[in-house]
Amino acid sequence: MWQKIKLILKSVRQYKKYALITPLFMIGEALLECLMPFTMSMLIDSVSDAVNVNNQAHLGYSLLTKFSDITKAIPYTNANLGINWNVSILALILTLVAMAALSLICGIMGGKYAAKASVGMGTNLRSDLYKKIQSFSFSNIDKFSSSSLVTRLTTDVNQVQMSFQMCIRIVVRAPLMMIFSAVMAFLVGGIMALIFVVLVPVVAVGLLIIGKKAMKIFMRVFKRYDKLNESVQENVSGIRVVKSYVREDFEKEKFNNASNSMTTDFVKAEKIIAMNNPLINTTVHASNILVIGLGSYIIWRSSADANFWTHLTVGQMSSLLTYGIQILMNVMMISMILVMLVMSLECVRRIGEVLEEEPTIVNPENPLMVVDNGDIEFKNVNFKYKETAEKNALSNINLKIKSGQFVGILGSTGSGKTSLVNLISRLYDVSEGEVLVGDHNVKEYDLKTLRDNVSVVLQKNVLFSGTIESNLKWGNINATQEQMTRAAEISQCLDNILAKPGGFQAPVEQGGANFSGGQKQRLCIARAILKEPKIMILDDSTSAVDTRTDKLIRKGLKEDLPHMTKIVIAQRISSIEDADQIIIMDNGHIDAIGTHDELLKSNKIYQEVYHTQNRVGGSK
Repeated sequence: MWQKIKLILKSVRQYKKYALITPLFMIGEALLECLMPFTMSMLIDSVSDAVNVNNQAHLGYSLLTKFSDITKAIPYTNANLGINWNVSILALILTLVAMAALSLICGIMGGKYAAKASVGMGTNLRSDLYKKIQSFSFSNIDKFSSSSLVTRLTTDVNQVQMSFQMCIRIVVRAPLMMIFSAVMAFLVGGIMALIFVVLVPVVAVGLLIIGKKAMKIFMRVFKRYDKLNESVQENVSGIRVVKSYVREDFEKEKFNNASNSMTTDFVKAEKIIAMNNPLINTTVHASNILVIGLGSYIIWRSSADANFWTHLTVGQMSSLLTYGIQILMNVMMISMILVMLVMSLECVRRIGEVLEEEPTIVNPENPLMVVDNGDIEFKNVNFKYKETAEKNALSNINLKIKSGQFVGILGSTGSGKTSLVNLISRLYDVSEGEVLVGDHNVKEYDLKTLRDNVSVVLQKNVLFSGTIESNLKWGNINATQEQMTRAAEISQCLDNILAKPGGFQAPVEQGGANFSGGQKQRLCIARAILKEPKIMILDDSTSAVDTRTDKLIRKGLKEDLPHMTKIVIAQRISSIEDADQIIIMDNGHIDAIGTHDELLKSNKIYQEVYHTQNRVGGSK
């Protein structure tokens, strides 16, 4: 855990000076807060003695009207305290005002710098987490669910940020206030301060019991955030499906269940925490009764009997009351801090897991920066998504694809088609064997170089908010208008683009919501073409277009990009029947490789798919 805390504290960076200055102001504030009751007791005793000297027997007499008489009584010697009162009452008042002002300034400056340090640390921590996530491979992302990563990036960071602010501010102030107040209580009240020695452990034990019970519930709540975020994420991303199946009520119920479980836990925890105030208030009232009762008796006895075993003044008793409240309130504050910090440890652990996670796919020390050609070869490849998985997703894959070939991949759902092509661009690494691109192992290439030369249009087509042009330039930021037009022509989406108001400057909503499925697919293909890669992989990327458009896209790829290796994963035989070779996948292994005519004669899987599609009405 300490390793994770150190890792998170690295995010303080340029805000370290604010984090170091804040405790200094807190120390100053604590000292001033503890000296003020002592100074107040001196003022009370000075006024009391001055009034006695001037024989002001009538207690309701105006102090202001007799201020000149009171000041005449100074200097005055308080033999019991052994202090020579050469300081005027006015000086004591001004001292109190100055202390209060300085305490206020220390508090304000401490709060200001603590806010800067904590917010800055939170900003850096979110940035560090985001950058770390961007470096993850698909297998790293699979280890953490996307909803959990969102929670760690938002809720957990906010909790750590708040705790950091408490650490540099309240964690410094509260213990110091308690210690300083206890020392001053013994200096001022002597044996009377033993009252707090008895009461403080009682309060501390009670607060720890309360905090321990509440802490267990709070720890459970943070785990529920993941389920809540997962419910929201699934609902928002799949809102079209939800509405088309009229499942709004079901989704509302699912969200309410996740939300209500959190609410129940929070209410239960807050009810337990609410016991703090009654406990503290009861103890404060008990301490006040004891101090006032015992203190009044001592004042009465010491005034009547000069030889009484101890002495106490009204001012000292007043300061004891204040110190008692300060001690007990800061004990409560420390207990609350401990609960918050322990709660934050769970967030620290979750954030630390992400920061400590090492990307499974990294650049080699001396990477290759050039991909010579589009040759692809699989040598004895086995692959599983997790090391602990019992079964391989791909088994014993041996395959050669020559540069410039058009290759089709066909197979049932879950047969390993996508897993196979993901290894080419090194979105995942093989468990055994090796994958070669351009006669070199993909692990030898610089990741950016490899992925710039292997364009992948995934099953899920994603467009980003902006314009058509900004989306196309994801493929090549420096693409010219001519290049974009050519890519749009090959992918058969130029007419759709020009038909929209603004053409290439037409707006694209988040996720491409203002485009149909077929339009998004063709724009994604155009975006991939703009990269001018050595290899292009279309993972079922023409499923939403009609057969005629599909045929025109394949024709454009073959005629306009003859040197590019083209791999098409398809469900329709018509999409791949003119391929140079067709790979049949079945249950994670290659069942057969051949041309359309060869497979139609020899492979049962291909025959079944072909006859089924033609019988249902499929056409070439």
